[in-house]
Amino acid sequence: MNAYSKTPLLDTIRTPEDLRKLKIEQVRQVADELRQETIDAVSVTGGHFGAGLGVVELTTAIHYVFDTPRDRLIWDVGHQAYPHKILTGRRDRIRTLRTGGGLSGFTKRSESDYDPFGAAHSSTSISAGLGMAVARDLSGGKNNVIAVIGDGAMSAGMAYEAMNNAGAMNSRLIVILNDNDMSIAPPVGAMSAYLSRLYSGKTYRTLRDAAKQINKRLPKILANRANRVEEYSRGFMMDGGTLFEELGFYYVGPIDGHNLDHLLPVLKNVRDMETGPILVHVVTQKGKGYGPAEASADKYHAVVKFDVATGTQAKAKPNAPAYQNVFGQSLVKEAEKDDKIVAITAAMPSGTGVDIFNKAFPDRTFDVGIAEQHAVTFAAGLASEGYKPFCAIYSTFLQRGYDQIVHDVAIQNLPVRFAIDRAGLVGADGATHAGSFDNAYLGCLPNMVIMAAADEAELVHMVATQVAIDDRPSSLRYPRGEGRGIEMPEVGIPLELGKGRMIRQGSKIALLSFGTRLAECEKAADELAAHGLSTTIADARFMKPLDTELVLKLARDHEILITIEEGSVGGFGSHVAQFLTDQGVLDTGMVKFRSMVLPDVFQDHDTPAAMYGRAGLDAKGIVAKVFEALGKDVKTETVKLA
Repeated sequence: MNAYSKTPLLDTIRTPEDLRKLKIEQVRQVADELRQETIDAVSVTGGHFGAGLGVVELTTAIHYVFDTPRDRLIWDVGHQAYPHKILTGRRDRIRTLRTGGGLSGFTKRSESDYDPFGAAHSSTSISAGLGMAVARDLSGGKNNVIAVIGDGAMSAGMAYEAMNNAGAMNSRLIVILNDNDMSIAPPVGAMSAYLSRLYSGKTYRTLRDAAKQINKRLPKILANRANRVEEYSRGFMMDGGTLFEELGFYYVGPIDGHNLDHLLPVLKNVRDMETGPILVHVVTQKGKGYGPAEASADKYHAVVKFDVATGTQAKAKPNAPAYQNVFGQSLVKEAEKDDKIVAITAAMPSGTGVDIFNKAFPDRTFDVGIAEQHAVTFAAGLASEGYKPFCAIYSTFLQRGYDQIVHDVAIQNLPVRFAIDRAGLVGADGATHAGSFDNAYLGCLPNMVIMAAADEAELVHMVATQVAIDDRPSSLRYPRGEGRGIEMPEVGIPLELGKGRMIRQGSKIALLSFGTRLAECEKAADELAAHGLSTTIADARFMKPLDTELVLKLARDHEILITIEEGSVGGFGSHVAQFLTDQGVLDTGMVKFRSMVLPDVFQDHDTPAAMYGRAGLDAKGIVAKVFEALGKDVKTETVKLA
């Protein structure tokens, strides 16, 4: 053991079994050292931060009390699981978080037996936990199942569906509500207000104070017993836990989530209870124990590398505006001219640029919480009354509202405008957050206009186009990160629906891009020109309606036509192929057609550039695809050129 280590006790712990060998009075030191290690690690890697600091004591207590991994521990969302990873055999790799080949930023089944369920989208833990509990009951097992869910995640309907089911089934399941009154954005909705009422005002006292007040009125022997039983099992509220009780849960709390003298006995009692299901209400502070995080508005929810002493984040100077900010600013300009425009987001105002709109038009901005299904149908209701709702949701989260897009928007042909952020591969967040499928899942829907911005200037014009589309739904996709640094238009001008644009005219090869791979197409065309291959580049702009005139021209005038998109099979390339086959263009063999899409795998996290390189969707991959279509080897051709 290193005599100079800042974490001498933590250094002796490789797995929770080592932790459970310690005396109970040593657990506080483990938690303190775990917080220090989490701060040091994330200062090097960046990543989710505030949530992990808030659950350091809870993480330590759960692993101390419960027999993990035999007892199943599920972290909802998973962005608070870094301390959990440090305690469960992954400390030696914790500084590889969110880097290529390193640890995932979320829980992941393939990474560890201590991660029984993968999570990165919110509000799935109770459903999964109930499934595990029922599987245990059917198998005659005795292990515990613990789901830790935040108050932000409790705004999603799925959490209530699961609780309603669990309460009716009476299966032994432990749900820990980690209530920090702060998810990513300030909490919204009646649930947040309800939780706040539970531990504020006249009805709230700390557990110790409440116990003392009751004990004053009891004989000493009863007082001692009451102290042990009541203090460590149930909150002293006039109305505490009513909602959860009605759903069939035994309510425990609220408990100070940073006080191990409270946490450890409560968790032990809950562990040993024969009945189920149980809800333990734990109150924590996001960013706890790190001054700069505690003082920050978002409690350092997610950070880049930072200086531990000051909390200063090492943000690189941007070369160009971020797409989400361009969207937010463009929407503000449009809303200044049109008072029917409103913005809706599902708990991601800053991630989608809706925070910019909110500053300008707070009364026309609606953050509905982690409730994408509701967000979509709420937008449909607004559209049915003549408003122009922009529903700004990440591609990966919009998947959660798919039936509502079909049933409530598309079938009724309502002009809801979907602003789809995080299109394509997203880097450090990996497969769970990649926007891989929206081209495919929206492309098959009648009545839908589908656009993809090739750069930030196009995004401005496409926002204006969506405002103008008032007779059907529309979607606009754009990626995470910065634009290209090109000149920006003063105002957005609506584009002609279903019309692409020519970028560069050539004669032999045609590259038809949908989205921001256009920049890579231009690099590829330069390299192809060096090989004597004259290349046309076109930007489709629209997947639906498709610019059939442009597609036919490219097919007829070139030897090879290749489509490039940041999405899975079934998207833009499939629509082009369907059109070409319907027209009989491919029957004659006059053009060789290829479609470049994301590979049919879930890609692990890395830098976006590395991920696109692996997917073959960079300039190098495009050149290789051209030579493959020509029946030539790109390596041989490159040697010849040299």
